[in-house]
Amino acid sequence: MTVHDDVRNHERWPRLVELIRDLAFLDGGHDEAFTLASGRQSRWFFDTKPVMMHPEAGALLGELLNLRIAALGAKYVGGLELGAVPLTALVIGSPSAETDLRGFMVRKQPKGRGGRKTNNPPGIEGSSLAEPGDVVIVEDVTTTGGSSIQAVQRLHEATDCRVVAVISILDRQEGAHEAFQAAGIPFECLVNRSDIAQA
Repeated sequence: MTVHDDVRNHERWPRLVELIRDLAFLDGGHDEAFTLASGRQSRWFFDTKPVMMHPEAGALLGELLNLRIAALGAKYVGGLELGAVPLTALVIGSPSAETDLRGFMVRKQPKGRGGRKTNNPPGIEGSSLAEPGDVVIVEDVTTTGGSSIQAVQRLHEATDCRVVAVISILDRQEGAHEAFQAAGIPFECLVNRSDIAQA
């Protein structure tokens, strides 16, 4: 199970599950009705953009992610565009954020220049990662884990920072846990697909 006990036992966690179910979830029945970004077919579809853009849900995401980021002692939070960009903003803008927590994003395709002001390598933008520190990668929905593993590899190759965890809003439970385990990357989520829809 990839939902940390501190998250699952939080008094507001059931409300986050409810909001994700109401705002993000579609069930195609017993047919594989949806084609996912990974190319896989699934009966379940989760669009967490409305969750991130919802006032109550966004505040809950920021609070619960900061709960785990603080416990992990991370200095930086960010991830691969597009899903990680609003999520990172929710985290660093949350009243529960550590005051020295800094956010960044990793472009899928670098533009060929780094941060002129931050000295970040090409494709890594936002706060400067020039000073080594622990990083938490955030993601909206995790299927295979490939996007976040790509972001982790880019950070490890281009900076002296160390990724201490990947945390997703929702794990579809379709192989990401095993992929992260094989890559040696700790993985957590706020909600599992099985918390919302049973097979």
